[in-house]
This record gives sequence, structure tokens and C-alpha cells, in this order.
Amino acid sequence: MENSILNNMVIDPGILMILMLILIVVLFVLQLRTTFRINRFMVKYKSFMKGKDGVSLEKTILRNVNEIDMLMESSKNHMEQIRQLKEAQTKTLNKTAIVKYDAFQEMGGKLSFALAMLDQENSGFVINAVHAREGCYTYIKEIVKGESYIILGEEEKEALRQAVNSYVD
Repeated sequence: MENSILNNMVIDPGILMILMLILIVVLFVLQLRTTFRINRFMVKYKSFMKGKDGVSLEKTILRNVNEIDMLMESSKNHMEQIRQLKEAQTKTLNKTAIVKYDAFQEMGGKLSFALAMLDQENSGFVINAVHAREGCYTYIKEIVKGESYIILGEEEKEALRQAVNSYVD
């Protein structure tokens, strides 16, 4: 019994069978690979869904999204508060320096002092406390942008120089 289809083919039927067998093997290998990937995915999926049903998982996700939204709003509030604090800090007297000295030759112990207190723009004041036998006298001189309109003594100048050069972030 001769088969007319097999006889009319350009390619030898044996080669055709070998090619189909190779194709079946390749498809089988691809099927195994896909099956292993699906099994790994299912293991991960089952561990993710362990103890949860779809509704409770949705509630958990919505709760987490709401918490993230609250944290973002809180973060914005904190950033505004930090900005306000930084603005207030520029107006505070945060640069200070003190120079102790003996106002009079007969007095020892460096009981007199000049205290400079400045803001970030080097404006503020210098207090000079002069200690004498009769008492203690204090003088204050205004400082505007690192300069005084009243003549400063040597100790006051030194306290002002130290305060201006002190680092404030």
C-alpha cells in the first residue's frame, strides 16, 4: 500500500518525522520550564496570601495607604515647623563671646568682662561689666551688622570680633 501523500512530498518522510520529534522535545522542555515558573509563583503567592482572604488583604492595603497619606501630611507639617524654627533662629542671639579682664591695675582675678551677643546678621549688643572696689558698673552698647555707633574699648572690640567670627549653622 503506497501512500500518495508521502510520495509527493519534497522532503523525505523520515527527516520530517525527526524534525517533528525534535519539535516535540523542545516544546516539552519549554512546558517543563513554564511549569516550574508557575510552581515558584504559586509558592510565593500562597505565602503572600497566607491567613488572608481577598477582602482582608484589601483592607490591609487601604489602611497602609491611609497611614502613608497621614505620614506625608505630618511630614509637610514638620517641614513647615522646621522652616519657622530656622526663620526664628536668624533673629535669636546665637553668636556669643566673652572676654574677661582686669579693669584696674590694683584689682586682680579678672572680675570685669565684655560680653558680645549677636544674631546671624551680626546685630545685637555688647555688655561691659567693670568691677571696681566701690562696686560693679555695667554698660551696654548696640551693635548693628558688626559695627557700633559708640566707641568700643579694647576688650569690647575683642569680644565683638570673637562673636562675629563664631560659627553658627
